[in-house]
Amino acid sequence: MARDQNDPTPIEDRSELIAWFEAGSKGQGEFRVGTEHEKIPFRPGTLTPVAYDGPDGIGALLNQLKARTGWEPILDGEAIIGLVDPVGGGAISLEPGGQFELSGAPVANIHEAATELRTHLAHCHEIGQALKIGFAGIGMSPLWSRAETPVMPKKRYRIMANYMPKVGTMGLDMMFRTATVQANLDYADEADMVRKMRVSLALQPIATALFANSPFTDGKPNGFLSMRSQIWLNTDNDRTGMLDFVFEPGFSFAHYVDWALDVPLYFVKRGDIYHDVSGSSFRDLLAGKLAALPGERATLSDWANHLSTLFPEVRLKRYLEMRGSDVGSEAMINALPALWVGILYDDASLTAAERLIAGWTAAERQELRREVPRTGLKTVFRGNPLNDYARDMIAIARDGLRRRARRDADGRDETLYLEPLETIVLDGRCPADHWLVDYAGGWDHSVRPAFEATRLA
Repeated sequence: MARDQNDPTPIEDRSELIAWFEAGSKGQGEFRVGTEHEKIPFRPGTLTPVAYDGPDGIGALLNQLKARTGWEPILDGEAIIGLVDPVGGGAISLEPGGQFELSGAPVANIHEAATELRTHLAHCHEIGQALKIGFAGIGMSPLWSRAETPVMPKKRYRIMANYMPKVGTMGLDMMFRTATVQANLDYADEADMVRKMRVSLALQPIATALFANSPFTDGKPNGFLSMRSQIWLNTDNDRTGMLDFVFEPGFSFAHYVDWALDVPLYFVKRGDIYHDVSGSSFRDLLAGKLAALPGERATLSDWANHLSTLFPEVRLKRYLEMRGSDVGSEAMINALPALWVGILYDDASLTAAERLIAGWTAAERQELRREVPRTGLKTVFRGNPLNDYARDMIAIARDGLRRRARRDADGRDETLYLEPLETIVLDGRCPADHWLVDYAGGWDHSVRPAFEATRLA
């Protein structure tokens, strides 16, 4: 999750919220891509979770990474809860159950993103070896119960954890036991945002199927290929989902603002204090009528922080966040931004993707979203296996990356990062399909080998 903002600039009315999104517009030559991924720390050998405290805990890991990288600490009270690169813009943060996240810097191409990832994983490996910490690249903690999962010392998470059971059945599992990979991409203007938002929302379930990697819960198969994705269907319907209104005529920044204004708040932060206002209205805060904080008016940081607590399949900030995929191997982490850059950053590919989704109804999109967590690429959509659509989606991305022609030092373009996805559609099986075969075979009906099999560092 994003680190909290601290811009005290007051907001006077709704038009400033619309302008906030408009300010994210960039020229095509300025387009960047950022990759975020979470991984699950564990103790090699015992396969137990890693607590925050202690000389070999998550806090110690962050302090050693701080010393190694020179990145600045992010504190919650006296506890170090993350790091930020003061030069490049990348950051490291903690999810509620200790999931260890790299929020990559905005970079010019996938080659740079891959280098950044490799460097980060090398740091994690070297420090992790000394602290006896490994990192699993899997979409859900495969073994530990929620009660066994550690809790990180972040005040905002306490507020969220208290609120989640009031609005859904699986919000705490989302917070404490899942891990994702995300790609962040820019838009040129409102019209460009609308095209990209519609295409990426419609295609997001296909990405979910390709990257499905969370088939185990509590030490056994859970009946899904992406349990992480299934959990989101049972988290909080006010702030999640496929956003049908995005496909309605005239969709704009203003429409997203109006949706966001009606999503209940979690907290309002003033200084270092998180005020629990869960369930309250941002509209009341904007008007200075929030019952829990009488007279307090909204600021730009309140808006940015509120937007970071909305969890649709594609999230709009001053860029677009692709949020539908389970974390996986290093190659799969690199494949996600490659897939979306190839589709969204080339006009011909974006047009081809629009043709691919043309005519899909809201009911079809919702049905696809509901079915994919269980049946993945075997989901039948419009009479065909979803794998066929995934193949088309990857081909569109490949064409876009080829036309971009961003080459590394060896002269290779970014299409090389699509290779693991092409292998998946050739075989018709996602990562979770393979783990289930291993579970029934060589793993002898144990999920314990999943930790080393999915180890990133």
